[in-house]
Amino acid sequence: MNYRDLFDLSGKRALVVGAGSGIGRAVAAGLADFGATVTCADVDGATAEAAAAEVESRGGEADAAVVDITQEAQVADLIAGMPALDVVVSTPSINVRKPLIEVSTDEFQRVIDLNLKGNFLVMRAAGKRMADQGKGSLVFFSSIRSQVVEPGQGVYAATKAGTLQMIRALAAELGPKGVRANAVAPGVVETPLTAQIKNQPDWYRAYAEKSALGRWAQPSEMVGAVVYLASDASSFVTGSLLLVDGGWTAVDGRFTPPL
Repeated sequence: MNYRDLFDLSGKRALVVGAGSGIGRAVAAGLADFGATVTCADVDGATAEAAAAEVESRGGEADAAVVDITQEAQVADLIAGMPALDVVVSTPSINVRKPLIEVSTDEFQRVIDLNLKGNFLVMRAAGKRMADQGKGSLVFFSSIRSQVVEPGQGVYAATKAGTLQMIRALAAELGPKGVRANAVAPGVVETPLTAQIKNQPDWYRAYAEKSALGRWAQPSEMVGAVVYLASDASSFVTGSLLLVDGGWTAVDGRFTPPL
């Protein structure tokens, strides 16, 4: 066996939900670089088209699709319309940074609808199709907030923990049918979702210093984890949470003792 071939995605069809920006866009390009044909899906059609064009400019094969994952019919139509489906990666999420007792019911529902319900709808539709065909890899983005929280992150953290637990349930339920399901937990990544923090230097710096590596991640640094979980290199990996957090959850506290 040539172990390099374990990462080869040639002949595979991948769907990347949230491909219009940030982590999703980087992942779409990365999967294509390893040989996959990628459908770049996003709620914003223009950014989905731009992501597909970027993949093609790099020599890859891609098309674009518009989907609002909070809408059951749109998700079902997207999955059913895929000519083949070997890999699904889902990245979208939103956040409302407020103390839990100040979160309105509408704000709570908005975060739940996208982060939890939306990902459930994608898991269910893609899981059914992959189970029927007897193969496939599901890769959904959770977060370090599925493991640790801070003030203002209650609802977001709940959705990320929920995403992880649904992935674990899918791993148990669909494993016998040849389908793998895993989650990725980024730490702090420079994306549109974290622009609020980047615009406040003290907050941005504090997050960088919490990481063992002393910096934020770039979206491109999530690609390796996804390629691994999408490929045969992880053929015996399912139900896992792959932390890509620069050591955030490994390092205790925000103070370095005078050793």
